[in-house]
Amino acid sequence: MRFREVTSAPGVTLDVQVSGTGSAGSVLLLHGFPQDHTAWAGVAPHLVAAGYRVLAPDQRGYSPRARPPGRPAYRLDLLAGDAIAVLDLVGPAPAHVVAHDWGGVVGWVLGGRHPERLASLTVLSTPHPGAMRAAMPRGQALRSAYVLPLQLPVLPELALGAFGARPLLSVLRAAGLPAPAATHYAARMSEGGALSSALAWYRAIPVDGTTAGRCRVPTLYVWGARDPALGRAAAEGTAAFVTAPYRFVELPGAGHWLPEAAAADLVPLLLEHLAEHPG
Repeated sequence: MRFREVTSAPGVTLDVQVSGTGSAGSVLLLHGFPQDHTAWAGVAPHLVAAGYRVLAPDQRGYSPRARPPGRPAYRLDLLAGDAIAVLDLVGPAPAHVVAHDWGGVVGWVLGGRHPERLASLTVLSTPHPGAMRAAMPRGQALRSAYVLPLQLPVLPELALGAFGARPLLSVLRAAGLPAPAATHYAARMSEGGALSSALAWYRAIPVDGTTAGRCRVPTLYVWGARDPALGRAAAEGTAAFVTAPYRFVELPGAGHWLPEAAAADLVPLLLEHLAEHPG
Protein backbone atom coordinates (compact mmCIF):
# COMPACT_ATOMS: atom_id res chain seq x y z
CA MET A 1 0.00 0.00 0.00
CA ARG A 2 1.31 3.44 -0.87
CA PHE A 3 0.06 6.97 -1.51
CA ARG A 4 0.45 8.71 -4.85
CA GLU A 5 -0.18 12.32 -5.76
CA VAL A 6 -2.28 13.13 -8.82
CA THR A 7 -2.53 16.70 -10.10
CA SER A 8 -5.65 16.91 -12.24
CA ALA A 9 -5.81 20.71 -12.61
CA PRO A 10 -3.93 23.76 -11.33
CA GLY A 11 -4.39 23.84 -7.57
CA VAL A 12 -5.92 20.37 -7.45
CA THR A 13 -3.58 17.64 -6.20
CA LEU A 14 -5.33 14.50 -5.00
CA ASP A 15 -3.97 12.01 -2.48
CA VAL A 16 -4.56 8.50 -3.81
CA GLN A 17 -4.08 5.27 -1.87
CA VAL A 18 -2.80 2.60 -4.27
CA SER A 19 -2.66 -1.08 -3.37
CA GLY A 20 -2.56 -4.44 -5.12
CA THR A 21 -0.80 -5.93 -8.12
CA GLY A 22 -3.37 -5.36 -10.83
CA SER A 23 -3.10 -8.87 -12.26
CA ALA A 24 -6.92 -8.94 -12.50
CA GLY A 25 -7.32 -5.28 -13.49
CA SER A 26 -7.80 -1.96 -11.74
CA VAL A 27 -10.62 -0.66 -9.53
CA LEU A 28 -11.24 3.00 -8.75
CA LEU A 29 -13.11 3.63 -5.47
CA LEU A 30 -14.95 6.96 -5.14
CA HIS A 31 -16.25 8.07 -1.73
CA GLY A 32 -18.99 10.55 -0.88
CA PHE A 33 -19.78 13.15 1.81
CA PRO A 34 -18.16 13.46 4.30
CA GLN A 35 -16.02 10.38 3.72
CA ASP A 36 -12.50 9.78 2.47
CA HIS A 37 -10.56 6.76 1.18
CA THR A 38 -10.94 4.99 4.53
CA ALA A 39 -14.62 4.40 3.71
CA TRP A 40 -13.40 1.41 1.70
CA ALA A 41 -11.41 -0.25 4.49
CA GLY A 42 -13.83 -3.19 4.59
CA VAL A 43 -13.88 -3.59 0.81
CA ALA A 44 -10.45 -2.78 -0.64
CA PRO A 45 -8.47 -5.65 0.99
CA HIS A 46 -10.81 -8.20 -0.61
CA LEU A 47 -10.31 -6.63 -4.03
CA VAL A 48 -6.55 -6.68 -3.54
CA ALA A 49 -6.70 -10.34 -2.48
CA ALA A 50 -8.57 -11.10 -5.72
CA GLY A 51 -5.73 -9.60 -7.76
CA TYR A 52 -7.03 -6.10 -8.44
CA ARG A 53 -5.05 -2.90 -8.22
CA VAL A 54 -7.13 -0.54 -6.07
CA LEU A 55 -7.06 3.24 -6.44
CA ALA A 56 -8.80 5.06 -3.58
CA PRO A 57 -8.48 8.87 -3.78
CA ASP A 58 -9.48 11.52 -1.32
CA GLN A 59 -11.50 13.50 -3.82
CA ARG A 60 -11.58 17.21 -4.64
CA GLY A 61 -12.37 19.15 -1.47
CA TYR A 62 -11.16 16.29 0.71
CA SER A 63 -7.46 16.14 -0.17
CA PRO A 64 -5.81 19.12 1.60
CA ARG A 65 -4.17 20.32 -1.65
CA ALA A 66 -7.33 19.95 -3.71
CA ARG A 67 -9.55 22.67 -2.28
CA PRO A 68 -9.98 25.33 -4.97
CA PRO A 69 -12.25 28.26 -4.07
CA GLY A 70 -15.65 28.92 -5.57
CA ARG A 71 -18.69 26.82 -6.44
CA PRO A 72 -17.85 26.41 -10.15
CA ALA A 73 -14.65 24.55 -9.21
CA TYR A 74 -16.83 21.65 -8.02
CA ARG A 75 -18.85 21.04 -11.17
CA LEU A 76 -19.41 17.40 -12.01
CA ASP A 77 -17.47 17.55 -15.25
CA LEU A 78 -14.41 18.67 -13.25
CA LEU A 79 -14.96 16.00 -10.59
CA ALA A 80 -15.18 13.39 -13.34
CA GLY A 81 -11.99 14.83 -14.80
CA ASP A 82 -10.29 14.22 -11.46
CA ALA A 83 -11.36 10.57 -11.63
CA ILE A 84 -9.99 10.24 -15.16
CA ALA A 85 -6.68 11.72 -13.99
CA VAL A 86 -6.49 9.07 -11.26
CA LEU A 87 -7.23 6.34 -13.81
CA ASP A 88 -4.37 7.68 -15.93
CA LEU A 89 -2.04 6.45 -13.19
CA VAL A 90 -2.55 2.93 -14.53
CA GLY A 91 -2.84 3.73 -18.23
CA PRO A 92 -5.67 3.73 -20.77
CA ALA A 93 -7.01 0.22 -20.18
CA PRO A 94 -10.63 0.24 -18.98
CA ALA A 95 -10.98 0.04 -15.20
CA HIS A 96 -13.80 -0.83 -12.85
CA VAL A 97 -15.38 2.04 -10.91
CA VAL A 98 -17.07 1.51 -7.54
CA ALA A 99 -18.69 4.61 -6.07
CA HIS A 100 -20.87 5.68 -3.15
CA ASP A 101 -23.02 8.73 -2.33
CA TRP A 102 -21.62 11.81 -4.16
CA GLY A 103 -18.96 9.52 -5.59
CA GLY A 104 -21.87 7.65 -7.14
CA VAL A 105 -22.98 10.78 -8.98
CA VAL A 106 -19.45 11.05 -10.40
CA GLY A 107 -19.68 7.37 -11.31
CA TRP A 108 -22.88 7.93 -13.28
CA VAL A 109 -21.20 10.80 -15.16
CA LEU A 110 -18.25 8.55 -15.98
CA GLY A 111 -20.55 5.78 -17.19
CA GLY A 112 -22.48 8.16 -19.42
CA ARG A 113 -19.75 10.48 -20.70
CA HIS A 114 -16.56 8.39 -20.54
CA PRO A 115 -17.64 4.77 -21.12
CA GLU A 116 -14.41 3.97 -22.97
CA ARG A 117 -12.51 4.28 -19.67
CA LEU A 118 -14.73 1.87 -17.71
CA ALA A 119 -14.86 -1.91 -17.74
CA SER A 120 -17.82 -1.78 -15.35
CA LEU A 121 -19.59 0.51 -12.90
CA THR A 122 -20.88 -0.26 -9.43
CA VAL A 123 -22.89 2.44 -7.67
CA LEU A 124 -23.85 2.17 -4.03
CA SER A 125 -26.90 4.01 -2.66
CA THR A 126 -27.12 6.84 -5.22
CA PRO A 127 -29.73 6.52 -8.00
CA HIS A 128 -29.00 7.82 -11.47
CA PRO A 129 -29.50 11.64 -11.54
CA GLY A 130 -32.20 11.24 -14.18
CA ALA A 131 -34.08 8.84 -11.94
CA MET A 132 -33.68 11.25 -9.04
CA ARG A 133 -35.29 14.04 -11.05
CA ALA A 134 -38.13 11.80 -12.21
CA ALA A 135 -38.81 10.67 -8.63
CA MET A 136 -39.01 14.16 -7.12
CA PRO A 137 -42.84 14.34 -7.34
CA ARG A 138 -43.05 10.83 -5.84
CA GLY A 139 -41.49 11.54 -2.48
CA GLN A 140 -37.85 12.14 -3.37
CA ALA A 141 -38.21 15.92 -3.02
CA LEU A 142 -39.01 15.51 0.67
CA ARG A 143 -36.11 13.12 1.18
CA SER A 144 -33.76 15.58 -0.56
CA ALA A 145 -34.96 18.63 1.39
CA TYR A 146 -31.77 18.62 3.49
CA VAL A 147 -29.75 19.63 0.42
CA LEU A 148 -31.05 23.21 0.23
CA PRO A 149 -29.79 24.29 3.69
CA LEU A 150 -26.37 22.84 2.85
CA GLN A 151 -26.16 25.24 -0.11
CA LEU A 152 -26.50 28.31 2.07
CA PRO A 153 -23.37 30.34 2.86
CA VAL A 154 -21.79 30.12 6.32
CA LEU A 155 -24.76 28.59 8.17
CA PRO A 156 -23.90 24.94 7.51
CA GLU A 157 -20.38 25.51 8.81
CA LEU A 158 -21.77 27.19 11.92
CA ALA A 159 -24.23 24.36 12.50
CA LEU A 160 -21.85 21.48 11.85
CA GLY A 161 -18.37 22.74 12.56
CA ALA A 162 -18.24 25.90 14.63
CA PHE A 163 -17.80 23.95 17.87
CA GLY A 164 -15.38 21.30 16.64
CA ALA A 165 -16.28 17.81 15.48
CA ARG A 166 -19.14 17.08 17.88
CA PRO A 167 -22.13 18.53 15.92
CA LEU A 168 -21.25 16.67 12.72
CA LEU A 169 -20.44 13.54 14.70
CA SER A 170 -23.94 13.60 16.20
CA VAL A 171 -25.52 14.03 12.76
CA LEU A 172 -23.55 11.14 11.29
CA ARG A 173 -24.30 8.81 14.18
CA ALA A 174 -28.01 9.68 13.98
CA ALA A 175 -27.87 8.84 10.27
CA GLY A 176 -26.65 5.33 11.08
CA LEU A 177 -22.93 5.62 10.36
CA PRO A 178 -20.87 3.31 12.62
CA ALA A 179 -19.12 5.15 15.44
CA PRO A 180 -15.47 4.64 14.38
CA ALA A 181 -16.11 5.99 10.88
CA ALA A 182 -18.26 8.84 12.15
CA THR A 183 -15.57 9.89 14.60
CA HIS A 184 -12.89 9.81 11.92
CA TYR A 185 -14.88 11.77 9.33
CA ALA A 186 -16.03 14.39 11.84
CA ALA A 187 -12.46 14.94 13.01
CA ARG A 188 -11.23 15.40 9.44
CA MET A 189 -14.02 17.84 8.65
CA SER A 190 -13.01 19.96 11.65
CA GLU A 191 -9.66 20.72 9.99
CA GLY A 192 -9.36 24.22 8.56
CA GLY A 193 -11.23 24.60 5.27
CA ALA A 194 -12.21 20.93 5.02
CA LEU A 195 -15.94 21.24 5.74
CA SER A 196 -16.46 24.23 3.43
CA SER A 197 -14.65 22.42 0.61
CA ALA A 198 -16.73 19.27 1.08
CA LEU A 199 -19.94 21.32 1.16
CA ALA A 200 -18.91 22.94 -2.12
CA TRP A 201 -20.17 19.79 -3.88
CA TYR A 202 -23.68 20.73 -2.73
CA ARG A 203 -23.21 24.45 -3.38
CA ALA A 204 -22.16 23.79 -6.95
CA ILE A 205 -25.54 22.25 -7.84
CA PRO A 206 -27.21 25.56 -8.89
CA VAL A 207 -24.32 26.50 -11.20
CA ASP A 208 -23.64 23.04 -12.65
CA GLY A 209 -25.09 22.21 -16.05
CA THR A 210 -23.40 18.81 -16.31
CA THR A 211 -25.68 15.96 -17.35
CA ALA A 212 -24.76 12.34 -16.80
CA GLY A 213 -26.48 10.88 -19.85
CA ARG A 214 -27.55 7.26 -20.00
CA CYS A 215 -24.99 4.89 -18.56
CA ARG A 216 -23.34 2.81 -21.29
CA VAL A 217 -21.27 0.31 -19.29
CA PRO A 218 -22.23 -2.87 -17.40
CA THR A 219 -23.65 -1.66 -14.10
CA LEU A 220 -24.39 -3.04 -10.66
CA TYR A 221 -26.54 -0.77 -8.50
CA VAL A 222 -26.86 -1.62 -4.79
CA TRP A 223 -29.42 0.21 -2.64
CA GLY A 224 -30.22 -0.04 1.05
CA ALA A 225 -33.98 -0.21 1.61
CA ARG A 226 -33.62 1.81 4.83
CA ASP A 227 -31.76 4.69 3.21
CA PRO A 228 -33.43 7.83 4.62
CA ALA A 229 -32.26 10.14 1.83
CA LEU A 230 -32.60 8.06 -1.33
CA GLY A 231 -36.00 6.50 -1.85
CA ARG A 232 -37.41 3.48 -3.64
CA ALA A 233 -38.92 5.38 -6.58
CA ALA A 234 -35.54 6.74 -7.69
CA ALA A 235 -33.78 3.46 -6.93
CA GLU A 236 -36.17 1.38 -9.00
CA GLY A 237 -36.30 4.03 -11.74
CA THR A 238 -32.55 3.88 -12.30
CA ALA A 239 -32.87 0.91 -14.68
CA ALA A 240 -34.37 3.20 -17.33
CA PHE A 241 -31.11 5.18 -17.49
CA VAL A 242 -28.74 2.28 -18.17
CA THR A 243 -28.39 0.94 -21.70
CA ALA A 244 -25.83 -1.80 -20.89
CA PRO A 245 -26.20 -5.00 -18.84
CA TYR A 246 -27.70 -3.96 -15.51
CA ARG A 247 -28.33 -5.55 -12.13
CA PHE A 248 -30.19 -3.96 -9.23
CA VAL A 249 -29.67 -5.41 -5.75
CA GLU A 250 -31.74 -4.25 -2.78
CA LEU A 251 -30.32 -4.84 0.70
CA PRO A 252 -33.47 -4.95 2.88
CA GLY A 253 -31.84 -4.23 6.23
CA ALA A 254 -29.26 -1.69 5.07
CA GLY A 255 -29.27 2.08 5.27
CA HIS A 256 -27.16 4.65 3.47
CA TRP A 257 -23.61 3.85 4.62
CA LEU A 258 -23.07 0.69 2.61
CA PRO A 259 -19.23 0.68 2.38
CA GLU A 260 -18.84 1.02 6.14
CA ALA A 261 -21.86 -0.91 7.43
CA ALA A 262 -22.61 -3.52 4.75
CA ALA A 263 -19.20 -4.55 3.41
CA ALA A 264 -19.89 -8.24 4.12
CA ASP A 265 -22.88 -8.06 1.75
CA LEU A 266 -21.11 -5.93 -0.83
CA VAL A 267 -17.88 -7.84 -1.34
CA PRO A 268 -19.39 -11.00 -2.91
CA LEU A 269 -21.57 -8.87 -5.18
CA LEU A 270 -18.60 -6.79 -6.26
CA LEU A 271 -16.31 -9.71 -6.96
CA GLU A 272 -18.99 -11.43 -9.03
CA HIS A 273 -19.77 -8.29 -11.03
CA LEU A 274 -16.12 -7.49 -11.73
CA ALA A 275 -15.39 -11.06 -12.80
CA GLU A 276 -18.36 -11.06 -15.19
CA HIS A 277 -17.14 -7.86 -16.91
CA PRO A 278 -13.34 -8.00 -17.09
CA GLY A 279 -13.14 -5.32 -19.79
